[in-house]
Amino acid sequence: MNFKGKVAIVTGAASGMGAATVKALAREGAKVALVDKDEENLKKVATQCEQHGNKPLIIRADITKDEEVKTIVKETIDRFGQLDILINNAGAAISTSILDENLMKNFDLIMNTNLRSMVYLTHLAAPYLIKTKGNVVNTSSISSLRVFEGLVTYSISKAGVDHFTRCVALDLAAHGVRVNAVNPGTTMTNIMQNGGLPNDDKAWEYWKDRTALKKVAEPEDIADLILFLASDKARSITGSTYFCENGILLK
Repeated sequence: MNFKGKVAIVTGAASGMGAATVKALAREGAKVALVDKDEENLKKVATQCEQHGNKPLIIRADITKDEEVKTIVKETIDRFGQLDILINNAGAAISTSILDENLMKNFDLIMNTNLRSMVYLTHLAAPYLIKTKGNVVNTSSISSLRVFEGLVTYSISKAGVDHFTRCVALDLAAHGVRVNAVNPGTTMTNIMQNGGLPNDDKAWEYWKDRTALKKVAEPEDIADLILFLASDKARSITGSTYFCENGILLK
């Protein structure tokens, strides 16, 4: 896939699937804006991207804060002059139950991170995507379709991401802008550790055993799917959710 001449924004770019995606885009010739609140890791990822000949734009931003979200599109346009691809990848997970004392605090945090920020950033990016007839890829989860114990707020947010994807795909179709979602299963990232979920070898073996293929995905597996949906090879695909989960939904 060739992304030469394309400009992409990727949120959650400092690690995991976001880092794998920006490195893949850079390798394919794209100019990329890397967005995350972890500036130290952003710089490390940016250095890896530079090996492919393009100097990425580093944007340190907390996507739960509207004023910082506003800077993302502005800085990208100021630097590159256009926007072709928006990859809404940033997300968080916190172990929660409806019985938790701090349920609503966690609910607000997860919804703001996983859904509200995505809606706002897409709103700000849409006029520029219309100019280039670009596209959006949202990172969702298998939790939008299948519930798992202890992930109440996370699952609700990802169900919202799927429906947001369909709504905006219809909204922007008349302008030639495609919108799709990628729904990973368990993937070797730090999201579970960051959310206070089990993250040791025993936990990973548990998730492997729950899949039909007896393995979990690597971040690069998800990045490959994101790049396909962002490319011209997917020019007739919009409003779709693509699951990459090693067959966990089959069991």
